[in-house]
Amino acid sequence: MTAIAIYPGTFDPVTRGHIDICERALKMFDRVVIGVADSPAKQPFFNLDERYDMLKTVFAENGRIAIKPFSGLLIDFARDSGAAVILRGLRAISDFEYEVQLAGMNRSLAPEIETVFLTAAQRYAFVSSSLVREIARLDGDVSDFLHPEVLKRLTAKLKASK
Repeated sequence: MTAIAIYPGTFDPVTRGHIDICERALKMFDRVVIGVADSPAKQPFFNLDERYDMLKTVFAENGRIAIKPFSGLLIDFARDSGAAVILRGLRAISDFEYEVQLAGMNRSLAPEIETVFLTAAQRYAFVSSSLVREIARLDGDVSDFLHPEVLKRLTAKLKASK
């Protein structure tokens, strides 16, 4: 039996913190399916195809990580992916309350699917996609927080939006 976890998120853009969570999850699971959420209510900076493409580029060398876009209920996506686990990253205690609430709701809808939390590595505990976008928008250096290809795409998109 293959142990599959899904790691859902908007990934707008994918950061080194996201990458770290995925790579560490592979110590516990045979496969990780990254679910790129459509999330139109969040009004993402990158569209779904752009976020999907960035993740495909970042994880191109890792055959144990699959990238799939999704919309709708997370538990439906988990079931469709054959996952028994939803993987969530926690940066700070402020994330915990919201994530526990989501995990409880998901458990009530799909008791067969567990949620596992991984805490962010210390060096990424303060990194969020929205903070990275804002720093980059103000011409700050975000190269430590992004894969080089993601940095290139973020820089180009910001330039084009000015």
